[in-house]
Amino acid sequence: MNRWRLAPRLLVALLLLALMASTADAQRRSRRRATATSPGPRYGGHLGYSFDSDDMLLGAQLSWPISTQLDFYPSFDYYFVDGSNSVWAVNFDLKFRPQTRYRIWYLGGGLNLLHGGGGTDSHLNLLTGLEDRRGTMRPYIEAKFILGDNTLFQLVGGISWR
Repeated sequence: MNRWRLAPRLLVALLLLALMASTADAQRRSRRRATATSPGPRYGGHLGYSFDSDDMLLGAQLSWPISTQLDFYPSFDYYFVDGSNSVWAVNFDLKFRPQTRYRIWYLGGGLNLLHGGGGTDSHLNLLTGLEDRRGTMRPYIEAKFILGDNTLFQLVGGISWR
């Protein structure tokens, strides 16, 4: 089965899951407001490692709240590769926070545009992570699968702030 036939279906499923998320019950509304995102974006940087290509990466991200559970999450990654080729990626993801007790876990997905070796390829991102939700500086750790012709797995850690 062709992977690209499955990619749009997974993206639609993630979007539908994000849009149809149930609201919390009345007893949890005060906690939900206390951990909810304030208006405006959070931005930051991250450092990571791509296990399949055996490369370190350095990047930056923006997290723009659409609702208390859903963020638009674009990011940029620069890969430190051997040789004269430069490899970088631009990601356009959605980040969804399920109704958990502390709401530090998130998952998401989106589009990855990977440039290297003289060309640009599009891939599907699937990601999950943990992010501290208190304070202005928020550390996080994230695992990302980049699905395409060459599937990649990378682990990053970073800090977001307002």
